[in-house]
Amino acid sequence: MQAKSGIRKKARVNHRELDVKIDFMEGILRRDPNYVDALQLLGDHYTQRGRFAEGLNVDERLARLEPENPIVFYNLACSYSLTEQYDRATQALEKAIELGYNDFEWMAKDPDLKKFRQQKAYRDILKKIPWKKIRVR
Repeated sequence: MQAKSGIRKKARVNHRELDVKIDFMEGILRRDPNYVDALQLLGDHYTQRGRFAEGLNVDERLARLEPENPIVFYNLACSYSLTEQYDRATQALEKAIELGYNDFEWMAKDPDLKKFRQQKAYRDILKKIPWKKIRVR
């Protein structure tokens, strides 16, 4: 039982630390609602804390603020996947790739996309990836 107790205690500490970071980022964003770096951190913290709907709201804001950023659309696809909105995940991931996202190795193992990778739409996206344009070192 000692090991489980230690694990639970560490999880509580991690949750508290994330909650402090979330509170801090939310405070910054009250002063500057379009601060992209703070939004990105807040979205990551929400996701780490399991607050997927709030993370999705942040990623949708970022997509409006940064419409040409492939990482923003990749993260938006992840948020849609986590909230089981697979049609929207498909659109966001296709847009990320269209904008230049190319870390396909990470995409294949990203835990945020785990459920989405089981969808036919994900396999269809893989077929469209311009594999020939990817440089392998």
